[in-house]
Amino acid sequence: VQLQESGGESVRPGGSLKLSCKASGFTFDDFAMGWIRQAPGKELEWVAAINWDGSVTEYGDSVKGRFTISRDNGKNTLYLQMNVLKPEDTAKYFCATAPSHWVIVEPDEYVFWGQGTQVPSPH
Repeated sequence: VQLQESGGESVRPGGSLKLSCKASGFTFDDFAMGWIRQAPGKELEWVAAINWDGSVTEYGDSVKGRFTISRDNGKNTLYLQMNVLKPEDTAKYFCATAPSHWVIVEPDEYVFWGQGTQVPSPH
């Protein structure tokens, strides 16, 4: 299983960024996926999740209304559109695979993780 995140780059406050996660080594559309982030010195924070076919999405309170999770099963790719970025969004963002079709919100329940992509503080 491989999950490769990309898209983290410098952006201005209030700006937008789109993260991608390319998956390989498993049947991508058999599993729900999620984004989890970790800011320096802080615990893992679940950000968003999407079920196997993209029909169900869930968001953490801190990103609701600003971030959008999506997936393209034909491309084995997960996305996170991040709008109205704030300094508190600064973190390393990980994509991860849930153990089933259904969305989960606990970081500890995700089974496979990518290496993460850093989103620096907007400036």
